[in-house]
Amino acid sequence: MRIEEDIKLDFKDVLIRPKRSTLKTRADVELEREYKFVHCKHVWRGVPIIASNMDHTGTFAMASALAKHKLLTAVYKFASVAEWQKFASAQPKYLDNVFVTAGSSDKDFQSLVEVMQVVNCQLICLDIANGYSQHFVDVLKKVRSTFPDKIIMAGNVVTGEMTEELILSGADIVKVGIGPGSVCTTRKKTGVGYPQLSAIIECADAAHGLHGHVCSDGGCTVPGDVAKAFAAGADFVMLGGMFAGHDECLGEIIEINNKQYKRFYGMSSTEAMTKYVGKVAEYRASEGKSVNVPYRGAVENMVLDILGGIRSACTYVGAKRLKELSKCTTFIRVTQQLNEVFVTQEIEDWR
Repeated sequence: MRIEEDIKLDFKDVLIRPKRSTLKTRADVELEREYKFVHCKHVWRGVPIIASNMDHTGTFAMASALAKHKLLTAVYKFASVAEWQKFASAQPKYLDNVFVTAGSSDKDFQSLVEVMQVVNCQLICLDIANGYSQHFVDVLKKVRSTFPDKIIMAGNVVTGEMTEELILSGADIVKVGIGPGSVCTTRKKTGVGYPQLSAIIECADAAHGLHGHVCSDGGCTVPGDVAKAFAAGADFVMLGGMFAGHDECLGEIIEINNKQYKRFYGMSSTEAMTKYVGKVAEYRASEGKSVNVPYRGAVENMVLDILGGIRSACTYVGAKRLKELSKCTTFIRVTQQLNEVFVTQEIEDWR
């Protein structure tokens, strides 16, 4: 046992220091990026924000809505081949903006193969809570061997050495984050985790040295957090809770005390495991929770709010393109970043 004495930081621990800027308006900021990948020749261009591969947010309705703004969606892994065929037939132009998601089991691999046989999709998301497993590395190598020309995102990890391991094993993008998600209880149940801002900085440094990329997964609660994630070096940012509760999300609107909500739960929660595998296995604990999220209407409103916040952040530091944000950023450590005297009233007005 040993203790690392270096301070690790989260989004709440920092602010972005403003700098002199020559930008006249937020409209001048270019948010689209073009990426080339280390293991395949495919080039992707768009706004590098991804709806999380949870069944609530990783829906085909979400994919259609976000693709209109050139954002991405990681479709949840339990989507059937028939559902994929229907989407591909109805929205073939959006296939470059969706990930096919798979886990690490043999059944997951077989499902991935079946989907890829009928859908011409360039993006694969290999998702597992603990990306440090040797078994997961072996699965990644198998998927890379099977699909050598696809863009593969794999995770989750939070340290530089494992980021390098995944890239060397076949990942083009490494998904970063253990425990920061709004409906994740991994830190509570296991004591394992890493502050998200420091995880991004350290993993991005490791990935970029190998010409790989990283995706920050979890911990963003407001548009400013998304800006901080990109400023810290993330190439992509995945959002779950911020995209929850919208029309495009899975689930019906429910009414409680004259207020409208939608159900949102982690994919390692008791609710999700009972729904998809019948129960929580005796050898494991639930590492997710279930909540009722206030109904928020169309997701487009949230998309515009997020993109507007990022553009504004870029104008504060003189970044003409999203690509330049990390190079223009100086973080300052803070003990408080928000004045929350009216936060309760703000929540009530928003609902």
